[in-house]
Amino acid sequence: MLRSIAASSLRVGLQALRANPLRTILSTLGVIMGVASIVAVLSVGDGVEQYARAQIEQTTDLQTITLSPITYTMMDHVRVPRSGYPVFTTADAEALRTTLDSGAVVSIVATGPALISRSPGAPPHAAVVTATVPEAAERLRLSFAAGRFLNGVEERTHASVIILSHGLAAALVASGAHAGTPAAALLGDTILIGSHRFRVIGITAPEPGDRDQLRAIVPFSVAADAMLPSDDARATMIMVRANRAEEVAAIRARTERWLTSRYVAWNDRVRVQSESASRLSQTRQAILIFKLAMGSFAGISLIVGGIGIMNVLLASILERTREIGVRKAIGARQRDILVQFLTESVAISGVGSLFGAALGLAGAFAVTALMRARTQAIIFAAFTWPTLGVAAATALITGIAFGLYPALRAARLSPIDAIRHE
Repeated sequence: MLRSIAASSLRVGLQALRANPLRTILSTLGVIMGVASIVAVLSVGDGVEQYARAQIEQTTDLQTITLSPITYTMMDHVRVPRSGYPVFTTADAEALRTTLDSGAVVSIVATGPALISRSPGAPPHAAVVTATVPEAAERLRLSFAAGRFLNGVEERTHASVIILSHGLAAALVASGAHAGTPAAALLGDTILIGSHRFRVIGITAPEPGDRDQLRAIVPFSVAADAMLPSDDARATMIMVRANRAEEVAAIRARTERWLTSRYVAWNDRVRVQSESASRLSQTRQAILIFKLAMGSFAGISLIVGGIGIMNVLLASILERTREIGVRKAIGARQRDILVQFLTESVAISGVGSLFGAALGLAGAFAVTALMRARTQAIIFAAFTWPTLGVAAATALITGIAFGLYPALRAARLSPIDAIRHE
């Protein structure tokens, strides 16, 4: 019954709107501009937030949790070495990965010094060697001048392969027989670390200034061959990288529970570190303030559009007073008249919302294209489900809020007075 009443009211309302197309278009225009402004602001804001998040994730270790053994104690501002600290293995990293079961990337790292030479008899260069696993690629985010990163086969087969920093590759070339050749020419050649030969599979891109240091990366399984011997067990670290910065706190808590299950009083043996999430939180808060401020300004045009809907309905009631009286005289209830005019209002705002969302999204893409052209920042408009929900809710609220008074006024008309109206 209610469905048939609503369908009948919708049909009558849409016929009334088609009877005055120019008036309907003008009233819809205000809603279109209001919704377009809101959608554009939200879409640009979402795009800026995604860009800011990507920049923070690329330039910081915000998503990374580090587990490192405590190898010394500070006493009177002096580092006193400790013994008996945990030495993590690839089995430990795999056990932690299984425990987390969250999609987080777990890798293991060992760092130590090495003497690297181009060939037997050539002067060696002291370098810092990092032994790690292929999963570390996502955290390191290296750029390559030539070659590639480690792969799983090389780790499992203990392959003697190495990745050189551009600075180390340049130093090795300069000390060789073919000085002056590009550093990338070392790709595929073999170099010496002590008495062990390593094949060069990658050379990183040059870094500005003093950051381009003498460094190298080898598979974790050949760490002992690539580093100078040490009297103590070489300390290793486990790195856990969360998929999203918001997941760091939960993953850290689960990681600490894993440590509790393996080590007694682990707080005194292992240091768990993660960067504060305050940078991301501050960025999100600033963008939220931007959205609210710009959205409130855009809401003004939506209010103007709502007033236009109210004016159209009031004028429609004045023109159709006798029709309303006749409908009520033959049995239409106040609820029927109320639903009819609310339907007209929601129809106007709904159609305006659809066109406004399309216009706002087009405007957002145009604005972000201009931002990319002027700033070289990789920013794109983002039309998310919350934005779509705001557009739909805006249409419904505007239609009901500004159509309620005209609808109530029409529903309360006396049938006799309405029929006698000229």
